[in-house]
Amino acid sequence: MFARPLLLLLLALLPLWWWWRLVARRPGAAFSDVGPLGSLVRGRRWLAEVPPVLRAVALGSWIVAAAGPRLDVSSTELRSEGISIMVVVDVSSSMLAEDFSPSNRLDVAREQSIAFIRGRRFDRIGLVSFAAQALTQVPLTGDYAVLEQAVLSLNVGQLEDGTAIGTAIATAANRLRGAQGASKVMVLLTDGENNRGRVDPRTAADAAAQFGIRIYTVGVGTEGEARLPIGRGADGRIRYQTMPVKIDEELLRDVAHGTGGRYFRATDAEALTRIFQQIDQLEKTPVEITRYERFEERVRPWVLLGLVTLAAELALGATLVVRVT
Repeated sequence: MFARPLLLLLLALLPLWWWWRLVARRPGAAFSDVGPLGSLVRGRRWLAEVPPVLRAVALGSWIVAAAGPRLDVSSTELRSEGISIMVVVDVSSSMLAEDFSPSNRLDVAREQSIAFIRGRRFDRIGLVSFAAQALTQVPLTGDYAVLEQAVLSLNVGQLEDGTAIGTAIATAANRLRGAQGASKVMVLLTDGENNRGRVDPRTAADAAAQFGIRIYTVGVGTEGEARLPIGRGADGRIRYQTMPVKIDEELLRDVAHGTGGRYFRATDAEALTRIFQQIDQLEKTPVEITRYERFEERVRPWVLLGLVTLAAELALGATLVVRVT
């Protein structure tokens, strides 16, 4: 980049100067016998062309220096308040149902939760797991590496079996209510009905709405029936039991709509992927971009190059190159 780029047009004068020099050059002396002169300059004739070349380089260097060469070292600063998000995952035994081929529900939920986390920037995200009770695995944090490790560690059997949706909502809302940021969001994944806990899910959702928390609920499971592993037989093979898929969709809709969120139904792995992508689009983080323009001047190298070539021209003119006049 140049501060005064129009000055570079002067470089076009250098070929004209060279042409004028060739036209204007006249022989300095006439000899009837050129033998002695040829012997005098043989082997050094090319040196006579070096000083003009050096002068052209010097002039070109100073023209470039006058144009103000500079390096763009501008910087961009991104600022954002971010969003506070609690991811709430059901870890009851039914999440082991293998209707999300080739994985079970929990495996896919873990995978897509991590993909969702990796797609966020500037946000503070936490994790709650629940079955018959709810447990905060990770409070709101910006350390996504710790968060991902906690998601990978989610397993059935960490908590007493059951589905306490109301308790899970209340636990996550308690983490979110005092959070700072542009907005507060809860993403709840479950595959069942509320059958444990003392907190009514709708009551918990109403309280969350009072704190400005928006809840996205996701019902996980196929329609009809699903295979659930129940152990291994005498031959070492996994035994399965067919179980009906029971998701209280009416409850999950009420929870979501009452807080300004949305309810989604994921009947397979691809559907859950699309749902997380939709939530990601719905909850974009506002970002303020500030650009600081700064330039570092690069004039000195060109000035020095011009001085060095000029000095070389003068040295040659005073020593090796002799003009015959």
